[in-house]
Amino acid sequence: MTLNIRRSAVAVFILLLFYLPAIAQDFAPLNRWKAAVLAGDDAALRALYSANPLADIQSFKKQPIPLADELRFWEGLKKGEGLSAMRIEIAKLEPGPFSGSQLVAFEAELRLKTPSGMKTEYVVQTQVWQTGATPQILAAVRGEPRRLKQPLKLNPNLYNPQADAKREIKEALERAAREHKNVILVFGGNWCYDCHVLDLAFHHPEIEPRLKAHYIVVHVDIGEYDKNLDLADKYQVPLKKGVPALAVLASDGKLLYSQQAGEFEAARSLAPEDVMAFLKKWQPTAK
Repeated sequence: MTLNIRRSAVAVFILLLFYLPAIAQDFAPLNRWKAAVLAGDDAALRALYSANPLADIQSFKKQPIPLADELRFWEGLKKGEGLSAMRIEIAKLEPGPFSGSQLVAFEAELRLKTPSGMKTEYVVQTQVWQTGATPQILAAVRGEPRRLKQPLKLNPNLYNPQADAKREIKEALERAAREHKNVILVFGGNWCYDCHVLDLAFHHPEIEPRLKAHYIVVHVDIGEYDKNLDLADKYQVPLKKGVPALAVLASDGKLLYSQQAGEFEAARSLAPEDVMAFLKKWQPTAK
């Protein structure tokens, strides 16, 4: 995430998800919405959106989405994308901005059948429902489908502002030498949404085993682009291209790779295959 877009992106994230952890709460109208999406039931889904006034649907960039397009998107998951399962993780459930309304923010995990096999996508959405005898969606904000899970809460401890990065790198290299591993340096900050996306990717069930088998990860805090800049220079990482920014070191400290073109800056748009390909490419050679 680059500095000039960081604050606006985080502001949108706060507005929609309020930095709250996922909560084990239930909302019956959302369950009916989910059932209609899973069934590809056009009529049932359409009935859940307000027609008068017309439901106000927007993208995360505050661009209007015609209701017909919103319905087509969700209906198409079953008919065109082979939706087979859907899991809802609620991040926020509270009274909405209008009288008698309810706000629910969630992430939908979608399991899709494709010609090449199953794949998973994630969609973050905030909906405002008019409650009552016939609940309907008055407004919604929808994110783009992503192949990597998007964080519903930013981990305030991902980058420790008190950490001694030089010492941690030295210790990581010593351990890497003993365990025949390489070291990944991840430059970023707790404010960086894409840094948290990448960290979740590193814990993906298909990715984490390879990461742990071949790498030691060190998170290098850059503060407000005013910390550990000497380390970024040392490992030839141009932070102006955005973060997260990665460097890979051999166990003897030799620089094997440094991110030059913001390859991970938009981590939210990557697929698990992208991360796995990177790990395979830079893992240590067999003894």
